[in-house]
Amino acid sequence: MFSNNEHNPPHFHAQYQNFNAVFDMDGELIKGEMPKKQIKLISAWAEIHRDELLANWELAITDQPLYKIDPLK
Repeated sequence: MFSNNEHNPPHFHAQYQNFNAVFDMDGELIKGEMPKKQIKLISAWAEIHRDELLANWELAITDQPLYKIDPLK
């Protein structure tokens, strides 16, 4: 997620090796490409951290610093 006047709908960006993708807050791939295994991991992570993602989205659209969200372990 970038804090540079993001636009709707709420989303976050994910990178893995040479893959770049955009996911909605439910962890659904909406743009780009990502291996299936990583999509499943990202979706699980988004489900666990949905409230944090939405809080960060609100910060991003008002150009405030974002909170760090723990990775999937």
